[in-house]
Amino acid sequence: MDTMAKQLPKRQEVSVELTWDLTKIFADDAAFDTAYAALSEELTKAPTFQGTLEQGAAAFLAALTYMLDVSQKMEKLYVYAHLKNDQDTADAAYQGMYARASALAAQTGEAVAWFEPEVLSLSDEQLAAYFNEEPALDLYRHFITQMVDNRPHVLSAEQEALLAGAGEVFGASSRTFSILNNADLKFPVVEDENGEKVQLSHGVYGQLLESTNREVREVAFKELYKVYQQFQNTFASTLGSHVKYHNYNAKVRHYASAREAALSNNHIPESVYDTLLQVVNDHLPLLHRYVALRKRLLAVDELHMYDMYTPVLGEAPLRYTYEEAKAKAVEALQPMGPEYLAVVEAAFADRWIDVVENQGKRSGAYSSGSYDTLPYILMNWGDRLDQLFTLVHEMGHSVHSFFTRSSQPYVYGDYSIFLAEIASTTNENILTEHLLATETDPKVRAYILNHYLDGFKGTIFRQTQFAEFEHFIHTEDAKGTPLTAEFLSNYYGDLNSKYYGPDVAKDPEIAYEWSRIPHFYYNYYVYQYATGFSAASALSAKILTEGPEALERYLAYLKAGNSDYPIEVMKKAGVDMTQPAYIEDAMKIFEQRLTELEELVDQLA
Repeated sequence: MDTMAKQLPKRQEVSVELTWDLTKIFADDAAFDTAYAALSEELTKAPTFQGTLEQGAAAFLAALTYMLDVSQKMEKLYVYAHLKNDQDTADAAYQGMYARASALAAQTGEAVAWFEPEVLSLSDEQLAAYFNEEPALDLYRHFITQMVDNRPHVLSAEQEALLAGAGEVFGASSRTFSILNNADLKFPVVEDENGEKVQLSHGVYGQLLESTNREVREVAFKELYKVYQQFQNTFASTLGSHVKYHNYNAKVRHYASAREAALSNNHIPESVYDTLLQVVNDHLPLLHRYVALRKRLLAVDELHMYDMYTPVLGEAPLRYTYEEAKAKAVEALQPMGPEYLAVVEAAFADRWIDVVENQGKRSGAYSSGSYDTLPYILMNWGDRLDQLFTLVHEMGHSVHSFFTRSSQPYVYGDYSIFLAEIASTTNENILTEHLLATETDPKVRAYILNHYLDGFKGTIFRQTQFAEFEHFIHTEDAKGTPLTAEFLSNYYGDLNSKYYGPDVAKDPEIAYEWSRIPHFYYNYYVYQYATGFSAASALSAKILTEGPEALERYLAYLKAGNSDYPIEVMKKAGVDMTQPAYIEDAMKIFEQRLTELEELVDQLA
């Protein structure tokens, strides 16, 4: 690892053209310090607004604009600090800046925490009178309506204070899981495919499961789950306690269930969740077909769960330098129209992207920004096909952010997680279609098809499996069923067998997978990966087949931000996520591509 680190350039050695331009946020660190000091001073005024909301429309507007103003300024400071820190996490100066910005973010939240409870203390009649009296408030009508909709589930000030004060206690089981899973578990040393001893860890495990050496995969799989099996009762306790907290919180807030409480934040009907589970379950035979194809391609008598991530078609037959990838991205995204492409071109030309890896740089890739910054992209470029997909994925997020912020006032200048992955995955689908339309080599086509099918498997089928398990354990706990390790493992093992089908051996270890998934502590979060992927599939198909009208609707979704509820935004874009059609259409595309891959495999055999 030391040798590899030495080969990476230091931050100052990276070509400026390949780094993001953060001077567009603050000209220099001194400008950041000035803005930081100004906001710190601004926060001292918060008490002068607290308790004034009942004093009339003008006072209400003044408090509202103050609250939004300090939040807006805080986000800009935070984004600058976190981007500076991520570009070289070993830089002590930016570690300090990021710590200061994080502390100021917490301070800002605390300074305006009184606003929502005060709004909810006002009667509907009083709020209506304010809106009639002060025309400037009309802009904020949807924002306030969203708050007021939660009124039946907001408790008295004293009860809310008690719950807030117990927040650390309620979060203890989640924190215990995180510490145990990330810090205290000791995994054994195993051999990699080069015969070298490596310390098993979460990251190393993922790499070893992709090994082409089956014995390496099997040993990593069995050794990892031995550790989780050893601590199964502890993990059952942490997960069970966290589920009890979700159910308790829902009960005291007068929701029918923990799921209703979780989905109500974005006004998502529970039918969206049920429809996802139903349609995916109806189409599990397609996943079974894909698993059978994987078994055939790996030429094994018995397929195991540790065979699910190893490449079945070898090295990617396509490679792109960053310059080639930029050109390919622009070429592929032509169906998105000139308005969209102008933003893509700006991202490439105006240094929105931090491209290459350097010493200390945060790993992975993301799109990040605030209302007053560009939507920057972090990459760690390698000349691989999957990096091209990552580039267009993050570009989807950034164009979404750019259009939202350009089209909406700050109060609506963001979007929910429910909508976020749709824009990025639509881009990936458009790229897949372009590559399939332009590549004729059977080996290349097979690789692209398999890349798509693998992504579908991991996002729609696997995340829905997680969503089904998550809902089951919340429902069982609400009935009073003890969530013991044995109960959880038996159900999860059966669920895994149902999803992957008869061609996969019933590995006893996989029954303990529930114990290592952090998303089960996120409170009805994972289903959004599957609904988002399905919606993106429907939208990309509409853009490619229906032309300008579909594109216009899509751009309207990208510009909507939080100006309407997510379900309504998607309806206007042409996808009704309360109905099964959009998931069924995604399944049709999966089936078509699976059929083509099966035929190509026959040709190449």
